[in-house]
Amino acid sequence: MIRLAANLSMLFTEHDFIDRFPAAAKAGFRGVEYLFPYAYDPDELRDAVNANNLTQVLFNLPPGDWEAGDRGLTSLPGREQEFRDSVSQAIRYAEALDCSQLHAMAGLLPAEADVDVRSAHLNTYVNNLRYAAAELAKVGKTLLIEPINGRDMPGFFLQRQAQARDILAQVGADNLRVQFDAYHCQIVEGDLIRNLETQFPNIGHVQIAGVPERQEPDVGELNYPAILARLDALGYQGWVGCEYRPAGDTQAGLGWGTDYGLTL
Repeated sequence: MIRLAANLSMLFTEHDFIDRFPAAAKAGFRGVEYLFPYAYDPDELRDAVNANNLTQVLFNLPPGDWEAGDRGLTSLPGREQEFRDSVSQAIRYAEALDCSQLHAMAGLLPAEADVDVRSAHLNTYVNNLRYAAAELAKVGKTLLIEPINGRDMPGFFLQRQAQARDILAQVGADNLRVQFDAYHCQIVEGDLIRNLETQFPNIGHVQIAGVPERQEPDVGELNYPAILARLDALGYQGWVGCEYRPAGDTQAGLGWGTDYGLTL
């Protein structure tokens, strides 16, 4: 059964952030995710989740200085202590919110990075993931990595599904999984259902959006009824995060999700 989670960083932005929780619940969502919780007290977020009978599905580790252009710390040589501090902060929030999965954004490669720079980033990435996975395992949490397309995030270190599988093999942690974003996968390599099938044993979370504009899933080039049917047939038990930017009012654009429990 497909279970939809609202990404509150993108959906229901007509409301202040805390007010997005009841808006999502009213629309039929039973789970929520968002990019970062750290601007809010964890107790306030926990109350918003619990008051609306929601499940906190996912959020990201602190990404570094987002406003200055950071898109994750995990592969950045020289910032290992900052990464370790981010793991501690994320675990504190995850425990307060009873959130079982955390995503560690890989970070950006410098422009025109040569083979030595790429190797340094890879070594840092693998070592940091080993550390984070071990820390999360102590509290029963799963760590996620996500291939993100280089059009939306130029220079992002992790972009392809096969690369993610290689990383999982190198890290060797049982609680490290892949966050499979259909939007990013379609832009980078296409052949979406076959990529989904190949990656399926490693998937911990799925996200969806229309391609190419990242709007509602029923807008653009992807056939999401077929994709979600295949995901269901494969036996997927996790959540499907709706990480898209509505073309207009969020509620007005939810007609695509009525077959999955959403309400208009």
